[in-house]
Amino acid sequence: MDRGARPRVVLGMSGGVDSTAAAWLLLEEGYDVTGVTLRLYDGGCGGEDAVQRAAQACDQLGIPHRVAADEERFSREVLDYFAASYRAGLTPNPCVRCNRTVKFPGLLEAADREGARYLATGHYARVREMGGRFLLQRGADRSKDQSYFLYALPQSVLARTLFPLGGLTKAEVRRIAAARGLEAAHRRDSQDICFLPDGDYPAFLARHTGEDCPPGDFLDGDGNVIGRHEGHVRYTLGQRRGLRIALGQRTYVVGKDPARNTVTLGGEDALYARRTVADHLNWIACDRLDSPCRLTAKTRYSQTEAAVTVRQTGEDELTAVFDTPQRAVTPGQALVLYDGETVVGGGTICQTEEI
Repeated sequence: MDRGARPRVVLGMSGGVDSTAAAWLLLEEGYDVTGVTLRLYDGGCGGEDAVQRAAQACDQLGIPHRVAADEERFSREVLDYFAASYRAGLTPNPCVRCNRTVKFPGLLEAADREGARYLATGHYARVREMGGRFLLQRGADRSKDQSYFLYALPQSVLARTLFPLGGLTKAEVRRIAAARGLEAAHRRDSQDICFLPDGDYPAFLARHTGEDCPPGDFLDGDGNVIGRHEGHVRYTLGQRRGLRIALGQRTYVVGKDPARNTVTLGGEDALYARRTVADHLNWIACDRLDSPCRLTAKTRYSQTEAAVTVRQTGEDELTAVFDTPQRAVTPGQALVLYDGETVVGGGTICQTEEI
């Protein structure tokens, strides 16, 4: 983590155990740390409660605390994107989007204002310099590894980013915080999307856009109408619960057509696909793929990566063919590619099919 001298660093501070412990570790290494809380969404990330927790943590650590308001950028880049994606029949990943377009740019701007060389966060990931490139690598704690959410960061950001927790497990981080008497040591982790604490994204979409998504038809695999749904935005690929329809067998969402406001249902076998196309690419370990490459890939944060052959098929498009069919590969989610511990790059899933 230490790249020579020990300069000033701006740390993304939420007041939780991860950011607080990260600040402590940086202080122990001699860094001049300033905690920065990005005010992004009232009642969620950077809301008043979060700002107070962050201020208390910084006060206990004896470091300065700054608040940077970024609600307009968050609304434009994350909330509008989230709403538009669902309206288009996609299932977006707002955390990936936020890291790329709001959180890390905001911290980088704060670092420049403070005259800081580096920015830091409490993410469980690592950055390693090799051959003039800054490589993103998994966190040592595989159960908490957050490299999936960070794959879209460009070299300009990775070159100035420190991840103090990258080599630690969550249990070790809590022990460090408790041993130092930090009040955040036993604070619970946030599990929800920051602007959806109740998980009711259809209600959020209605509030944010001022539009309701009307009911429509459930279809079977042959296109026959088999029932009525409550609006296509309420359903995602692979969903089984909450369908409120009895067909005499386990039934899943296997497709959506937002233009017709239809949701197609079927058996689990219809959920599996081997070929995936992704766009909006970000390469970290290379500038592009000049030839087919054998890697592993994740199509959701919670899944174990699977073996895949990847070809770059356009300036901003790749095709990935898995060795074995993958379940519920969902347009809008991130396809993240790994070579061992290193994130090669990734993109946004835009198409899937069985071959």
